[in-house]
Amino acid sequence: MFRTSFRSFFRSRAARTAAAALAGLALTALTALAPADATPSAETTAIARVSGSAQIHYALRPHDEIWFTIDAEGAPNTHPVPGVPGGLPTDARGTVHFSHRVVETGEVRQADAAVDCLSTGGPVATLTAVITKSDAMTVGQRIGLSIYDAHGHGKDRLGFSWGVGNMDLDKGGNPYQPVVGTCMAIAPFAPVTRGEFTVHPVELPTPSAP
Repeated sequence: MFRTSFRSFFRSRAARTAAAALAGLALTALTALAPADATPSAETTAIARVSGSAQIHYALRPHDEIWFTIDAEGAPNTHPVPGVPGGLPTDARGTVHFSHRVVETGEVRQADAAVDCLSTGGPVATLTAVITKSDAMTVGQRIGLSIYDAHGHGKDRLGFSWGVGNMDLDKGGNPYQPVVGTCMAIAPFAPVTRGEFTVHPVELPTPSAP
């Protein structure tokens, strides 16, 4: 009886071993057949993004209707400039549309701009864009925007460079609005009242070793 039981156990164990080996071979074969890019890593596919359309409450013009529509994404190292032929990791592309309706007169002022820089950190992003068409701003002027994505916990917020900041004094002591540098923006001071913004943050890449 002992010999019979031992033989049965041995046969069973041998069968299990063979089955496991066949399963391993099958898994190896499937892995070899799978395309190399079936599951791309986050490091190669992650792109910073800001999108959305929203009306904001601007404290200095509380009754006016002010809307921003943003569709921006990172495009690292695509804007070469003198001295930086490889561009910057914050290079970006996309569009911004701005609309401001003055309640007292019904006048509507609008502007379109092309995004040139985007930086993100957690729920906050700053971006800059160059005016391409406007009835209120100078074509070629760079504007700065900041966006706070509350993720449903409170209100999203937005800040715009010409709203309550970006002022300097000339040699005569007269105030003027200086040029906005790429990715430079004021804090997101204005709460969203309608609509929403979404910020998809991405860490800056670590420079490769020389």
